[in-house]
Amino acid sequence: MRLDRIDITILDTLQTDGRISNAALAERAGLSQSACSRRLDALEKAGIIRGYHARISNTALGHQMTAIVHISLSGQFEKTLSDFESAVKRCPNILSCHLMSGEYDYILRIAAKDLADYERIHKEWLTALPHVTKINSSFALREIIDRVALGLRPEMA
Repeated sequence: MRLDRIDITILDTLQTDGRISNAALAERAGLSQSACSRRLDALEKAGIIRGYHARISNTALGHQMTAIVHISLSGQFEKTLSDFESAVKRCPNILSCHLMSGEYDYILRIAAKDLADYERIHKEWLTALPHVTKINSSFALREIIDRVALGLRPEMA
């Protein structure tokens, strides 16, 4: 799907205010409400808009620690990757998981209450993941940026 300036305006607006009413979004995009709804449907069907959700503060919920975990597997065979990815999806503390090129196979971002909680996650989840040969953990001292919004510009259309 090729995006035009109106699509960019809609996406940019939704990234900063996902709760905006269709009427307000239509006004901002210079469309009628029905045309705006059709645009949203098209963006959703094309997979450009993947969903709508609330951003919840891990810190406010007591998860004061973020761990960045590098994982090495015994190989990169399809079954090995599939087994690992199925298992990693079940751990509720894993916020993101990325298949990587380079020295490690995966990088995980994990939320933990404190060091003791991370130790529990490590024992109960990480060491139980299939095909893992190496786990290397680092702990974030401070979050500098955590973007959820892509910087959309009109020239992207």
